[in-house]
Amino acid sequence: MAYTNSPLVSYTKLSPNHSGQRTHSIDRITPHCVVGQLTAESICGCFTSPSREASCNYGIGKDGKIALCVEEKNRSWCSSSSANDQRAVTIECASDLNHPYAMTTAVYNSLVKLCTDICKRNGKKKLLWLGDKNKTLNYSPKSDEMVLTVHRWFANKSCPGDWLFSRLGDLASKVTAKLSGNTSANTGTLYRVQTGAFSKKANADAMEKKLKAKGFDTYMVQSGSLYKVQVGAYSVKANAEAMMKKVKAAGFDAFIATASGSAVSSSNTKSIDTLAKEVIRGD
Repeated sequence: MAYTNSPLVSYTKLSPNHSGQRTHSIDRITPHCVVGQLTAESICGCFTSPSREASCNYGIGKDGKIALCVEEKNRSWCSSSSANDQRAVTIECASDLNHPYAMTTAVYNSLVKLCTDICKRNGKKKLLWLGDKNKTLNYSPKSDEMVLTVHRWFANKSCPGDWLFSRLGDLASKVTAKLSGNTSANTGTLYRVQTGAFSKKANADAMEKKLKAKGFDTYMVQSGSLYKVQVGAYSVKANAEAMMKKVKAAGFDAFIATASGSAVSSSNTKSIDTLAKEVIRGD
């Protein structure tokens, strides 16, 4: 396959940290949070030293500027998984330093554009967010499909942060709509699979622990005096309903909500501060 790089790139500083040409065709995209409101130039600068032993294919700065760090033809060192990085285009996105690692509107809009471009150039007509680790890693994409994966599935990290994680369904929907030429398919509503709302955070923590033990990625939001535990947020209601069925089949009560809240925590076992420090260090 003849690999190309995105024409959306406005800055290039290639990292020496990569494994050479891929051994698998591109059928995944893995967006990350860089944990810092960095410029595109600074993101590339993070990966110039061979001693860092980390890199990414693209970086998106806080103003939405896109940089090329490792050419698409090469496998970056980004996701703590050789198997994933061999087939994924990896993207580091500028974000807040603290949980939920929120990103600017400019970053998110550029991520949508970049993912759309990556799909187009690699002959893909759909970007899929399956929302479940085991299902995704065991899924064989069709020739016209691209699949989203996340760093937290391969290492004990919160990456890409709950802010972006909760929007991956929306990202997939927007990219797929653009690929089909339909720019009005998304209403902006996110359908959230909620498993409980608790007045005591300890009870919400216990629910998160049970869901995590069953293999679900969770996040917690606070709305008023309630701590709400949720599994995924989707722009397409049918996708939320499919996840709700899985949650119920695992023995949990669940329903679909559309109300948002302030992010409190993820189901990751390490503290948010510890995770942030590890990401900054490149661990």
